[in-house]
Amino acid sequence: MSTIRILATQCEYRVNPVGLDTLRPRFTWQLEAEGFAIKQTAYQIQVSRDGQHFDTGNLIWDTLRIESNQSVLIAYGGPELKSRTRYFYRVKVWDQTGQESPWSEAAYWEMGLLHASDWEARWITPDPKEIDADAEEAYYLRKSFRVRPSIQQATIYATCHGVYELELNGVRVGDGELTPGWTSYQHRLQVQRYDVTHLLNSGAQHTIGGVLANGWYKGNLAWGDRRNIFGSERALLFQMHITYADGTEELVVSDASWQAGLGPVRMSELYHGETYDARLERSDWSSPTYDTNAWLPVIEVVHGLGNLVMQENELSRVTEILKPIAVIETPAGETLLDFGQNMVGRVQLRVNLPKGTCLELQHAEILDKNGNFYVGNLRKAKQTVTYVCKGGGEEVYAPHFTFQGFRYVKVVGWPAESAFDSSCFTGQVIHTDMEVKGDFECSHALLNQLQRNIVWGQRGNFLDVPTDCPQRDERLGWTGDAQVFIRTAAFNYEVALFFRKWLRDLKADQREDGGVPFVIPHVLGPNEHSSSAWGDAAVICPWTLYQVYGDTRVLEEQYDSMKAWVRYIRNQGDQAYLWQTGFHFGDWLGLDAKEGSYIGATPKDLIATCFYAYSTSLLVQTAEVLGRKEDAAEFSELYERIVEAFHAEFVTPTGRLAGHTQTSLVLPLMFGLVQGATRERFAATLAEYVKEQNYHLTTGFVGTPYLCHVLTENGYHDVAVKLVQQEDYPSWLYAIHQGATTIWEHWDGIKPDGTFWSDDMNSYNHYAYGSIGDWLYRKVAGLDSDDRQPGYQRLLFRPRTDSALTYAKASLVTSYGQVRSEWHLTENGAVQYVFQLPPNTTGEVVLRSTTLANITCNGHKLAESEGVTSFEDRDGHVRIELGSGHYQVQVDVTNS
Repeated sequence: MSTIRILATQCEYRVNPVGLDTLRPRFTWQLEAEGFAIKQTAYQIQVSRDGQHFDTGNLIWDTLRIESNQSVLIAYGGPELKSRTRYFYRVKVWDQTGQESPWSEAAYWEMGLLHASDWEARWITPDPKEIDADAEEAYYLRKSFRVRPSIQQATIYATCHGVYELELNGVRVGDGELTPGWTSYQHRLQVQRYDVTHLLNSGAQHTIGGVLANGWYKGNLAWGDRRNIFGSERALLFQMHITYADGTEELVVSDASWQAGLGPVRMSELYHGETYDARLERSDWSSPTYDTNAWLPVIEVVHGLGNLVMQENELSRVTEILKPIAVIETPAGETLLDFGQNMVGRVQLRVNLPKGTCLELQHAEILDKNGNFYVGNLRKAKQTVTYVCKGGGEEVYAPHFTFQGFRYVKVVGWPAESAFDSSCFTGQVIHTDMEVKGDFECSHALLNQLQRNIVWGQRGNFLDVPTDCPQRDERLGWTGDAQVFIRTAAFNYEVALFFRKWLRDLKADQREDGGVPFVIPHVLGPNEHSSSAWGDAAVICPWTLYQVYGDTRVLEEQYDSMKAWVRYIRNQGDQAYLWQTGFHFGDWLGLDAKEGSYIGATPKDLIATCFYAYSTSLLVQTAEVLGRKEDAAEFSELYERIVEAFHAEFVTPTGRLAGHTQTSLVLPLMFGLVQGATRERFAATLAEYVKEQNYHLTTGFVGTPYLCHVLTENGYHDVAVKLVQQEDYPSWLYAIHQGATTIWEHWDGIKPDGTFWSDDMNSYNHYAYGSIGDWLYRKVAGLDSDDRQPGYQRLLFRPRTDSALTYAKASLVTSYGQVRSEWHLTENGAVQYVFQLPPNTTGEVVLRSTTLANITCNGHKLAESEGVTSFEDRDGHVRIELGSGHYQVQVDVTNS
């Protein structure tokens, strides 16, 4: 008999997280067991203050045995948690046979600073009489201190207005980039926690140093050279707790005793790059022996502490290193490095050049049709890093407080007397350090490249917030882009914490009347808010997280925001059930737009009303999940009225639609606004519209994410397949033929003749159209989940072997464990499938156009296959119910 075991545990989506401020953290575990159809029937969680002892004297919470199959996001229910305290937990479970697992290995979580009263530090900034608050240079701040012997623990809590790095005794503290990240600062400012015990020597003198630059807080944001959006002065908040073996504690805090100076970072801006003069380096400036006679005073400034929150998602980090694949000498005589991949991050230099040598690195995504360096699409963003050498040996430098989007780097200033050496340059990829979760592969090489482009587009634009693009003078958290891509994003990477953080900012920036700004955090004008499909991110994103992770807390947190958005729409204009007022982006960048317009031809009020209905339907489902019965009834009635009004306004009695575009048909089909014969007619018309374009699309940001889903779900999978596998313009694969390594903003960002779309809006790293990935994973490979049991507790396997491929496979690490769906065609015409379900899950497999007689599972007939709980022929397809396990299913060629 197999023994069930705890394979892995998590607290709030992380392994051994530190610095939490979640008062009821939640536990998740994955199970491991040989065999099939393994189910958990009970669990027990114990929490202790001692990771070695879980006896009565140390236990602070014990669930005892709980009869439940729940193994995901179970909330702590013990005594109130305390600041800066580490708690240990372990789990055991019972399966359906009564077997009891061993206890899991002890894991832990640690609380951060939970209350404003926990802070004794003061906000500090250089004395403005000595250093201009608007100085382009980065601020350098320092303080020396001494510690006693027998240090047990040293922990730093820090944040700033701007972006910062810390050093302790000349050693960089932590590995995060661009901390404290970007939030709606006036409402929420993240605090980072660092363990620096290993950097302190008992009884020795030490120095802490901090470097501050403008970042998102007061630097250049959006277009129009806007600055100081969140504040006009940089400031640091720092608190270090030093605990000794005897239980006593000392604090080192930011206060008026610190000193300030300037240094080699002469300018650093997110859009424009960084200027670094190594000749001005203050050697050992954060070391105790440094002479500070020339340093200047700081002042304490008054800022509230009520907006402080502990770090919520993973930090942005360097996640990959790329080397140049080529050195290019352009027709214009420029020297370029080609990194082979449109990436986001920075270039590290490692050079040995004469003192005063000034190297300038300019960053760009593409070359023009003549092969020359092209920066027109950057608009006013300079994306230039300047480094002045100090000479005298090897120098290593990477920009500190900026990032660039690029594939090509133009190197200016390399000394003529020195041979150019490309090995001196290294690309450092930076993004939120999300855990890889999903993988897709198939027999079509260009589709595999498309998947890589989707992933790289996500990496480039998930740098603390979901930005539209990472290179030009924008890089903003556009709500519309985020909501169309979130499901694809959640397949590729773990994004629960990433989007939870961003949604909290959306809620914070939401207007009192329920309107939602176009970008989050909100940095545009007061009237830049509440377009349909953009503002609907307030509802669609929380619901998608619930579908993917089974996380009801995100619904609870965002519920008021979701409801406020729907009520905002209802309150617009005189017609409560249609949305016919206000500004809307429409089907943004639709190819059926009028000449000179960015907005597609689909009527904007049709789009708005469709999303009004969709968000209302999701709100109804959310209310039902949360047990808000009165709200569910209220908004169910509202939804019915919206659907009635939609039909009255846009659908003729014979089932024709007022809009004659692909998107106008996609939305009511996707959102379930038409049924029966009308639905059939809409779907047939949509398929004809695609065929009329020779199997090409005309959709923009709004229609594209749903187009192929709608075709497949309504009997036109063959049309969707031809559409996705098109290789000429406009198509996903056209861009790949043009050299794309990420997703483009425009279908014709580079035209067939090599010319470009207009400079004013032409990003080559813009993930919205990467939403096609969701169709590849769920419809082609067939890996999907049942929304009635969210979080992949119940799997739906719907592989489509009629996808003009010889094989396709997808795998995903869910909260329950790894899930796989694979298929490939054999030479004799048979189909071989692989399905993998982790313990405590079930699944349904649908195999199309076959019979039970042709199917074997793990070498046996279905009736004799372990783990197969039921099967049937229905509607010409075979449906198989599976418990957990690994299954190899073969469908032979029919003999009939």
